[in-house]
Amino acid sequence: MPTACQYHTANRCYNKNMKKVSMILSHLTNQPQFKYLKQESCYKKYISLLGAKWQKAVAFIYIKNDTLFIAVTHPGFKMELNYNQDLLISLLKQLASLDATCEMMKASKIAIFHSKYRSIVKEEAEESTVPYYSELSSANFNIEYLDDTLKEKFEAIKKSIQDQLQ
Repeated sequence: MPTACQYHTANRCYNKNMKKVSMILSHLTNQPQFKYLKQESCYKKYISLLGAKWQKAVAFIYIKNDTLFIAVTHPGFKMELNYNQDLLISLLKQLASLDATCEMMKASKIAIFHSKYRSIVKEEAEESTVPYYSELSSANFNIEYLDDTLKEKFEAIKKSIQDQLQ
């Protein structure tokens, strides 16, 4: 009598007809009600094609009525992206022609505006801490015969170490 299990590996039963997670996700993204998921992945691909500085500048993008809307995080980036509109449109056309999933990304105009929202590219915060170390010396050192000024300075150092230990 045949069973539903066809492969046994490490006490698990695998069936040839079982669906993989990638297959289920691709099926869901191809559904009409989830078309925005596919658009969002294309928007992220487009932003990843930009330079690192511009990736931090772009808060979000979307396409509406044959216009690519780009929201920037700072007004200074708006001028810089306005000068490079030809580059932005050519990148969009290349992405639409080379990636079959992003062929709906077509725009002939660009509108750039400032937004209060932050970039989708996450910046790692640098932790700037001052290291505090405990005194490792025990102030048990001999002061050899030196001239008097050096001996006094070493005695002061020895005394300050002993004060910190207490």
